[in-house]
Amino acid sequence: MKPNVIGEILSIIPQERVLTDLADRYTFSYDASFGEYLPDVVVQPHTTEEISRLVKLANREIIPVYPRGSATSLSGGPLPVKGGMVLDMSRMNQKLEIDTENMLAIVSPGVLTADIHRQAEEAGLFYPPDPSSSHVSTIGGNLLENSSGPKGLKYGTTKEYVIGLEVVTPMGDVIRTGGKTVKNVTGYDLTRLIVGSEGTLGIVTEAILRLIPKPPSRKTLLAAFDRFEDSGYAITRILSSGILPAAMELMDQACIRAVENYQPSGLPVEAEALIIIEVDGHPAAVEEEIRRCEEICRGQGANTVTVARDEKERETIWKARKMVSPAITQMGPTKISEDATVPRSQIPAMMKRLRQIADKYRLNLVVFGHAGDGNLHPNIITDKRNEEEMKRVEDAVTEIFEAAVELGGTLSGEHGIGVLKAPYMEMELGPIGLDMMKKIKEAWDPNQILNPGKIFPEPGQTRVVLRQNES
Repeated sequence: MKPNVIGEILSIIPQERVLTDLADRYTFSYDASFGEYLPDVVVQPHTTEEISRLVKLANREIIPVYPRGSATSLSGGPLPVKGGMVLDMSRMNQKLEIDTENMLAIVSPGVLTADIHRQAEEAGLFYPPDPSSSHVSTIGGNLLENSSGPKGLKYGTTKEYVIGLEVVTPMGDVIRTGGKTVKNVTGYDLTRLIVGSEGTLGIVTEAILRLIPKPPSRKTLLAAFDRFEDSGYAITRILSSGILPAAMELMDQACIRAVENYQPSGLPVEAEALIIIEVDGHPAAVEEEIRRCEEICRGQGANTVTVARDEKERETIWKARKMVSPAITQMGPTKISEDATVPRSQIPAMMKRLRQIADKYRLNLVVFGHAGDGNLHPNIITDKRNEEEMKRVEDAVTEIFEAAVELGGTLSGEHGIGVLKAPYMEMELGPIGLDMMKKIKEAWDPNQILNPGKIFPEPGQTRVVLRQNES
């Protein structure tokens, strides 16, 4: 980057918030996915005005700009694949206001999602989106990836709870979309366009989130099955019985054992599958629904069913589920995380395909996910230093996505497309659908400076090449 550009950045941002040393920049070269890309400079803005000025500078000099929160992305969302400027948004965390009268939260993008949960619940309210990384992930990152977590089954995804945004556009202008009203049909729904856009259409500097009343009661159940297929049948039977759980999670045997090795939680390691079910609502309804869930699980072959007796036991069950991602990182030096999503009825078929793929390519593949909405998380544990094995991983990843699309599913339920899934976009959307998205990007970002290299495949790119995904 030219010295005069660094000088101009320093005229906008104090020197202590501009990182140019190699060691500092390296810290921002990776995320929770795969690959390392060194930025030219890292800037830590505190205000919307600072971001606006930086983006206008980047447009004039044609410098790539990469917004970044806590870097928990599993698809390479914030990776600076073309160098340039990383905007560390985690420092922009000054505002977290709970408006109880309107049942809203007004937040800065760097606020941790778990802090929103805590303050909303203290006010008797509830923010349902709850990704596993909520204790460390920023709300700005969650919004731009549309990450929702287990409660999407009953309450919907993140986009249903974002009703207003302040955004710096790719040209450096500041706009507001939506507002504090629940109903708003004035013009195009730009709020929904930006949510899930993975930082390619704008930089969120403030968000207005819809909250709902906190459910008065909840119960959690853990059921263990000797056969994976039986857990799938239990899931579909519960959903077809008229019960709509707040969450319904699935763990295969490899997940169970990984969690027990990482942080023993008393899980049955001989079980082929576990499902965790949580119901919430009126206390009488909750008691009846959790009893019916227990009956259905036992009727479908569960060998043990445990209903949490109190909040401590409930937290122990959910802690085990949230430990899956860190636990499986102990199984090997490299973890490739995916989230292919299929219709609920196709979960058993997708699980069968995943097992066939793992056997075909001789890979260690672990599966967990949000079973109630078909959002499965196949994780391949490998070693990026083994080039021959990485070639097999690439082939396996391609087949996983092909299987999901063939079964009527989608490439991603919540991790986003980022770098790792970009080559497969046309497979799901078709050439015309993908071209329509490109036209939106070109209209908003004519200089292609905002998070370039994401979502859209490079010319001629039809599959991921993990062996060359580092620079």
